[in-house]
Amino acid sequence: MPNSFGQLFRVTTWGESHGGAVGVVIDGCPPRLPLTVADVQAELDRRRPGQSEITTPRQEADQVEIFSGLFEGLTTGAPLLMLVRNTDARSGAYDEMREKFRPSHADYTYQAKYGIRDHRGGGRSSARETIGRVAAGAVARKILLLAGGVEIRAFVTSIHDIAAPAMAAFPTLAEVEASPVRCPHAGTAARMIERIKQVRSEGDSVGGVIECRVRGVPPGLGEPVFDRLEADLAKAMLSLPATKGFEIGSGFAGALLRGSQHNDPFESRDGRVRTTSNHSGGVQGGISNGEEIVFRVAFKPTATILQPQKTVDMQGRATELTGRGRHDPCVVPRAVVIVEAMTALVLVDHWQRQNAQNRTFKF
Repeated sequence: MPNSFGQLFRVTTWGESHGGAVGVVIDGCPPRLPLTVADVQAELDRRRPGQSEITTPRQEADQVEIFSGLFEGLTTGAPLLMLVRNTDARSGAYDEMREKFRPSHADYTYQAKYGIRDHRGGGRSSARETIGRVAAGAVARKILLLAGGVEIRAFVTSIHDIAAPAMAAFPTLAEVEASPVRCPHAGTAARMIERIKQVRSEGDSVGGVIECRVRGVPPGLGEPVFDRLEADLAKAMLSLPATKGFEIGSGFAGALLRGSQHNDPFESRDGRVRTTSNHSGGVQGGISNGEEIVFRVAFKPTATILQPQKTVDMQGRATELTGRGRHDPCVVPRAVVIVEAMTALVLVDHWQRQNAQNRTFKF
């Protein structure tokens, strides 16, 4: 099931970038969850193209339609089908790519796997597929909020070689959304925006890093061995287009520490077991420990650039290709909401699995 994700809260995304529509089916959404179109639309508005001068100029309203699983403002327990129609696809810009493979894109590998591919905007490999993830993530976020007050906040920490200072406090949504680059440090955000504008003017692209923090997660979510919470988070994040790295807690920097420096000591605080540090990133032994979950995701530069590059055509002949179409010079700012969505999908699935074991799920 390569287009589906999750076990008890299972989502299946469908559609292509330049097809009629994209969307998602959610199977396993609990009944009687209060849900409106506005709940989902708010998250899609944060993801949509054309929202600032540093994103793709493709103009899509990304208006969501809910076709099933919702009655009189409550979920029914039936599958939720949500759809967003494509209205501004300009497929002619991709005619040359029918025969030529874009470097570092999925063109060649899709052709090798399936023997056929939709060259228009990358088809299924386009980041437009993530609309379904964000729509499903909006539902998952509402479940988590009502069930346990869980808050998920992702934000940009670096673009290219420009990095923001580490943030001790949990950033607010207003702080993240104050800049189109979604970095809560205003001075760094301004420099990031200028860098993105610069590379765009040169027909080039840059990548960056997103940090995600989650608070309010109870201890006990996750499974030992293969379905460890951090393993499922890593799978979720690395399933996103353009991702190249994942680390949780101290990550790779932890390899430079000694055990005496890295261990998170326990203490009793307000009648609860807590840790005095959080090098573990909120997960120990594959199971949440009740502390803030902290992880980071690295995104590569956008593969399609407006510069001539060496490539080959469908017959393996050497040729040259200059990217066309409307692309983000940096995917990272718009990926913030997608990281949050996938985090919500992982957590709600594990929450339901924990409930199935211990029957503690409550709204």
